[in-house]
Amino acid sequence: MSLQLPSLEEILENSHVVRLPMRVKFRGVTEREALLIKGPTGWGEFSAFLEYEPAEACKWLAAGIEAAYQPFPKPLRSSIPVNATLPAVPADQVGRVLENYDAPHTIKIKVAEKGQSLAEDVARVAETRRLYPQAALRVDANMGWDIPTAVEALERLSGFDLQYAEQPVPGITGLAQVREQLRARGIGLKIAADEAVRKHTDPLEVSRLGAADLMVIKAQPLGGIQAVLDIAKQAQLDVVVSSALDTSVGLAQAAALASALPELPYACGLSTGTLLAQDVTGQPLLAAAGYLPVRRVEPEMDHLKRLDPGEQRTAWWRERVARCYELLAAGAIERC
Repeated sequence: MSLQLPSLEEILENSHVVRLPMRVKFRGVTEREALLIKGPTGWGEFSAFLEYEPAEACKWLAAGIEAAYQPFPKPLRSSIPVNATLPAVPADQVGRVLENYDAPHTIKIKVAEKGQSLAEDVARVAETRRLYPQAALRVDANMGWDIPTAVEALERLSGFDLQYAEQPVPGITGLAQVREQLRARGIGLKIAADEAVRKHTDPLEVSRLGAADLMVIKAQPLGGIQAVLDIAKQAQLDVVVSSALDTSVGLAQAAALASALPELPYACGLSTGTLLAQDVTGQPLLAAAGYLPVRRVEPEMDHLKRLDPGEQRTAWWRERVARCYELLAAGAIERC
């Protein structure tokens, strides 16, 4: 990847750290922190999850710098079809959560939450299907199952006419085994790779090993728009662009990525802005009638001040930028 780095001092001088409260717990968090970077072409976002070490987080920083310092590619579409995202809530809360979405034609349902049972997953999916009989449904396990559990769970859940199952188990070889065992049982449910793409040193191995039918890709974890476009071109698999629980700044970059893909056969996971109780702008990037507009987002200073997490967290993020920047400056991004 070719990325012209500004100086670290310039990045830090033009950065703002924010903490956004969430409406519901998602991915185990109730608040989302991010560092926003203002550059000559707009704003970029660096919001690698807090547990990620620099070797993994440096690509997220590269994506934020790219957004702030390089123009978005020419869009091939002006809006992006998006799915609603349903966290692993009890079945009786499904309707309330999904009411926050505008016209959900596609719904991604979180399953395999730690501490929950398969029966709870089945109840959640069943209730979603009951409330939205015409919607396209997909499930996302976030690597939460082992192989036998995944095969059992997906055999049961496939009865709800799922579009695909996202990352049911860890790793690329695990995906391949789940896919093979489902086919042996006569179950044609498609398997999507997510963490297996963005956490592996060679994302294209998913394609080479036939481990999945499609890839869920995120702009930040893979290093930005151009890096993802290159991967998608080489993999020759269908692509779904998803959010990394971004603020509207990061969602704008993800939407720009989706708008630049030659083909977009599936609704994208870019409607997560509804999960945030507050955002960095009074005009957050939200879907209308199931479609997300493709546009830049300009944070507002009063929002940035109100969402400031304080000196300690700001210092933590600035130090994190410095450690990730060191890897980028050393040309280590391909090994991140």
